[in-house]
Amino acid sequence: MARITIDKEKCKGCFLCVAFCPKGLIKKSDKLNKRGANPAEFHETDACLGCAMCAVICPDCCIEVYK
Repeated sequence: MARITIDKEKCKGCFLCVAFCPKGLIKKSDKLNKRGANPAEFHETDACLGCAMCAVICPDCCIEVYK
């Protein structure tokens, strides 16, 4: 079972990870971070493949993948 963590304070809200997640498990948060952006958030389920596409595409290295 894979999962990811997103550093919500570092996230600038570009949502590239949302576009590249093959299972659609990353969404836009309703809450603002310290930067004033709506960060991405991971909806934890057993469906995460651990493919790391989200981490690879993140320009600010906000995402870590755990398998």
